[in-house]
Order: sequence, then structure tokens, then C-alpha cells
Amino acid sequence: MTEVQSPFVPSYLPADDALRRTLHNEVHARPQARIRMPALVVYVAVLNEEVSREQECAHLRLLPGQQDLTLDAMQGNFLRLRLEGYTMKWERHSEFTRYSLVQPLPERAQLGSSDPELLGTLVLPPDWLSSIPGRTIAAIKLVMVHGDLTDTGDTLEAAQSWFGLRPVVASLMGAIGHSWAFTDFQIRPNGFERILVVGPRSTSQTRAGRVSQRLLELETYRLMALRGLPVAKELAPFLAQAETELADITARLENKSAADQDLLDTLVSLSARVERATATHVYRFSATRAYHALVSQRIAELHEQTIPGIQTIGEFMQRRLSPAMATVAATEQRLVSLSERVARASALLRTRVDIATESQNQQLLAKLTRGQEIQLHLQSTVEGLSIAAISYYVISLLLYGAKALKAGGMPINPEAAAGALIPLVLWGVWSATRRIHKSVVALSEKSE
Repeated sequence: MTEVQSPFVPSYLPADDALRRTLHNEVHARPQARIRMPALVVYVAVLNEEVSREQECAHLRLLPGQQDLTLDAMQGNFLRLRLEGYTMKWERHSEFTRYSLVQPLPERAQLGSSDPELLGTLVLPPDWLSSIPGRTIAAIKLVMVHGDLTDTGDTLEAAQSWFGLRPVVASLMGAIGHSWAFTDFQIRPNGFERILVVGPRSTSQTRAGRVSQRLLELETYRLMALRGLPVAKELAPFLAQAETELADITARLENKSAADQDLLDTLVSLSARVERATATHVYRFSATRAYHALVSQRIAELHEQTIPGIQTIGEFMQRRLSPAMATVAATEQRLVSLSERVARASALLRTRVDIATESQNQQLLAKLTRGQEIQLHLQSTVEGLSIAAISYYVISLLLYGAKALKAGGMPINPEAAAGALIPLVLWGVWSATRRIHKSVVALSEKSE
């Protein structure tokens, strides 16, 4: 019995995450190329800084039959155009864009020819390559031909003749030795490098596509990784000067031979310059590490075997690339270390300033305490004088009162009576003053 497929597909899963399809399809974002040998691959990689996707789309529209190419077709950062007799592949990356032309190889450029001219056979419109928007970072003519890998001597001689008898490096690629790759790592007067791949007639189109992609990416990532080397060389004088300045600041900080404010101004200026250099170049150093990792990965994927008497592509490349990468890594570490040392010097200076400030605060507090003690003594003196003055006025009032009573006929001695009341008046004024003082203190404490 045949099962009838319902047009309605039930959902057996929870709702998809918003990025599920995008992340899943990333593995298909750049499909593997299929190349029919013998073939000529013309590859150009250009830096796409300040080059918009619209400009690249407009350039691709200049190809025959592509006038209706839309920008939407280029949103996936990958596009393969199948044209009459050739294909054009466009790939946009974060820093560069790659254009790969694959066309049949003319007979006069086959293995056995001597330094063949290749650009004259291009099927592209005139000046199409030279008008690609961007600045060239890599340009390679990759030729893939059939050959006999069992006859090492003849194949090697034919390959060297193909390069015009220039010195070449070569590798037998694959664990089973499925193909040979040759290059001289030289930029010709026309601006292109050359790579020659020799494989047996049994080489499949998918294998040819994988080999070409690895070799082209290997050279591109090598050049992108090396973009960090000029930056490292440019930073070397600045780092040397900054390290000298920091050593001088640290010595002055240790010997206390300069004012804190002068040291702080110098240190802030140095810290700002170091942080600006870090912010300016941190991306380039990170990108260099990433590209170098990709180079090592692509070399490993080649599974190179040594051809007697010839240096392999991976050995040649790493022997010259490793010192440059070590220089970049050392410069990056040097910049990071300098930033950390400036931060430590700043912390030391801040500690010294804090200690000095605390000492000044203690001295000020001691002065305030001494002032309060003096104020208390003065207050006690004033209170004593106040008691005496008030008592004097009270006794004077009592004396006048006693005189008034005597004048009224009362038998009394005013002076004797006033003298007798002096102790009582003093005690009364003192008691009243103490009560007032305690009341003021209690109100003050309550308000606090």
C-alpha cells in the first residue's frame, strides 16, 4: 500500500531558533568547486576596504549576459556565474574579495611547453580584470594539467621548463600522492604568480577543485598574514622610545627626584600613546594570528610528500613565514607588556600620592585637634570671666537694693550684706552656667 504524503507537514520539534537555518546552511555557504582538467584558473584577490557590495555587483554586471544580476544574489558572500565556456566565482570576505575565473587551458600551454603566455587566451572582456574595484593583494594563474606521476624525472623536467627554467618548489600532494604542485613564488611583470598542478587523467573534477582551492587560499592567507609585519616594524621605534621613557619614569619614581604632578603628567601622556597604539593595531595583530593559523591548516590539508632534491611548498613557505610571524607575535607581546608596565607604574605613583595625601590629612587633623583644645581653653576662660562679670553685676544690684532699704529706714548695713551674699551669688551664677552648658550639649548631640 502506498503512503499518501499529506501537504501539511506536522511539527515534531519546538520552534526553531532565529539563527538555526542560517548557522546550519553556513556549511553550504561556499560550495566546493568542480574543475575539468586541463584548466586555467585566473585568481585575483583584492582588499575591499571602502569598496561596497554595490560596486562589486556593478562590476560583475559587465560580464556577458549578467546585466540583470541583482544585489540580492550577492547577499550570501558567494556567487558562481556559469557563462559560455567558463565560470566566474565571486567571494567576499571581511578584508578582501576573491574573483576566480575557470576556463579551458589552450593546447599551447600544456605540460611540455616552455614558459607559455597565458593572459592572451583569457575569455574575459578587455580590461575587466584591471577594473576590479579594490587593491590587489594576490594574483595567481593556476594551471592544472594531466601528466604521468610515475615518471618523476621527465615530469619534473617538463615542469621546470614550463616555468622557464626558474627554480621551483614542489610537493607530491595527498597521502597516496594524487597530484604534484609546482610554483616559483615569483611575481611576473604582468603582476601574476604561477602555480602548476600535474595530476593523472583519473583525477576527478571535485578533487581538482579541492586542490585548486587549497593552493589559492594558502597563498592568499600567507599574504594576508604578512600584512602584520610592516605594522610590527613601524611600531619598533615607538616601543623602544616608550620603554626608555617608562624606565626613566620608574627611576624618578624610585629616587623621588621629581614632583608627583610632573611624573603624573608624563605617565598619563605615555599611557595615552601606548593605548592609542594598542587600539590602532590590535585588530591587525589578531588578524595575523588568524591568517597564520589558516596557512598552517591549509598546509596540513595538502598532506605533502617530499620530492627528492626539491623543497616542498610548505617547508619553503613556513621557513620564510615563521620569522615574520614571530616578529609580529613578539611586537604584540611587547606592546601588551608595555601597557601592563605603564599600568603598574601608574599604580605605584597613585599609591605614593595617596600616602602623601594621608600624611597631609593627619597633619591637618592634628592642627584641628590642637585648635579645638585651644578653643576649649579659651571657652573655659571666657566662662570663668563671664561668671565673674555676671556675679559682679548681681552683687552690685543687691548692694543698690540694700542701700535703698537702708534709706527707707530699715536697719541694715548695705556693704556687709552685699559682702555676705558674694559666695551665694557666685555659686548661683556658676550653677546656672553649668545647667545652660549641659542643655546646649544635649541639644547638639540630639540634633546629630
